[in-house]
Amino acid sequence: MARVCEICGKRTEVGNQIERRGLAKWKGGVGKKITGKTRRKFKANLQRIKANIEGSVKKVKVCTRCIGAGKVTKAL
Repeated sequence: MARVCEICGKRTEVGNQIERRGLAKWKGGVGKKITGKTRRKFKANLQRIKANIEGSVKKVKVCTRCIGAGKVTKAL
């Protein structure tokens, strides 16, 4: 099953995890140096909830941002 919010379509994003070494210039050092880059995934915070969708109750995967914004109504 895909890791996608069924309301807003938010899905897994990819990016880099950057490792740094050294002391920042504002702290008196010579600056931070990048020592490694690794690919990583930013996964959406999805919750499986029972929601009222067009009058019927269905189990859907929804991100917490949509739940908090009130874009989906939980079934009681």
